[in-house]
Amino acid sequence: MKKNGKFIFYIIFGAVLLLAGCSTFMFKNFSSIRSDVDATNSFEKFQINANLNYYISGSDVYPTSILGLNKAYTLDTDLWKKVDMKPELFSELVTNMKTRSMQCCSQTMHGFYIFDNKNNKIGVWYSLLGGSIVIQMKEDSKVVIYPPKDDDLYKSYEGKLGGSRGPGM
Repeated sequence: MKKNGKFIFYIIFGAVLLLAGCSTFMFKNFSSIRSDVDATNSFEKFQINANLNYYISGSDVYPTSILGLNKAYTLDTDLWKKVDMKPELFSELVTNMKTRSMQCCSQTMHGFYIFDNKNNKIGVWYSLLGGSIVIQMKEDSKVVIYPPKDDDLYKSYEGKLGGSRGPGM
């Protein structure tokens, strides 16, 4: 029995090591986001960073997300709409997002910093806390960023769950 127990242990241990190695290889180009008070404050004070290109997802009036990506990187997807961010527009978008999130979901919006696969800060993101984005680094400073998943929270935010829940809903 002892030999069988050791054999099973080594099989399981080997499988765990193999899976860990594969997952590291598979996800080596994926990046991360981190919620941050300074990022939130920069959006809520309508501070436009001249080193960033800005994009929105969702509605032009009530976006589900605002993305600011360092100009050294190219957004390699058509899932976001690039906007020429001006102070008036920035103020309007952030204010609309805050109003909508409180009316539909009783949540506040949050700012996040976006990091590449080497832990370098490459951008900012503003969204509901429950949302998440997937960031994949590609060659030649290209980045693929998928907007938040269309789950019930975002469906509610976008007015797709039915009922009257605030402006435009």
